[in-house]
Amino acid sequence: MQSLAMIENWPVTTAAAAVVRADGTLAGSHGPTSHRFPLASVTKPLTAYAVLVAYEEGAVELDEPAGPEGSTVRHLLAHTSGLAFDEHRVMSQPGTRRLYSNAGFEVLGDHISKATDIPFAEYLRQAVLEPLGMTATTLEGSPAKDGVSTVDDLARFAAEVQAPRLLDARTVLEAMSVVQGGLSGILPGYGHQNPNDWGLGFEIRDGKSPHWTGSSSSPRTFGHFGQSGTFLWIDPAAGAACVALADRAFGPWAIEAWPPFTDAILAELR
Repeated sequence: MQSLAMIENWPVTTAAAAVVRADGTLAGSHGPTSHRFPLASVTKPLTAYAVLVAYEEGAVELDEPAGPEGSTVRHLLAHTSGLAFDEHRVMSQPGTRRLYSNAGFEVLGDHISKATDIPFAEYLRQAVLEPLGMTATTLEGSPAKDGVSTVDDLARFAAEVQAPRLLDARTVLEAMSVVQGGLSGILPGYGHQNPNDWGLGFEIRDGKSPHWTGSSSSPRTFGHFGQSGTFLWIDPAAGAACVALADRAFGPWAIEAWPPFTDAILAELR
């Protein structure tokens, strides 16, 4: 895909990208796809997928208590537990606001560890990474932000989410559907959004503006971006997903570069 070469113009030292079709085949890739990059918050969809495996295995229920009083596993996945961004401090009643929370995903990791009697990084490896052949991916700390991976590995993950083998397709449909719709909140890097819709560990595009995906991305697009200059989106309307990893922290360059990159990919796919 010629559009992938646009990463050559990004003001970064190293970048790699790939597009994966809904049938799992690679539409194209560019750059060093085996280079390991810190994922920052692109770690969260991997963590969420492991939590959903634990749910399907019967280790946890989505609506069982987890986190602050009144909060559940579902609240933590959807950033509605009321926990603060980076502190284990309660800011609001569960289910009333969309408070994007790293702390919430750390609580999730602890909850799964206790339920399965397996350290979370090891559970993630056994439940998601190993079955998908994601051998270059590791979790080196917080389940919210300390994943390290490659474009090759995340392309495998993008193929899985589009045609699930590890999870029931209905579970993935729930993960990419709005949980507790209509709640407003801050989308990191892009300011206040009303509504700030989210699924189970995946951000949902809907009509958000400004946004890190493209102007031609469908409202059903879901995924995540990371402050390390990384993103993964899946657009069911386009029947494709895109992974892009770079070695420069998110900032004005990404706000400027990412949407036209996505629009070019979608135009080429059409």
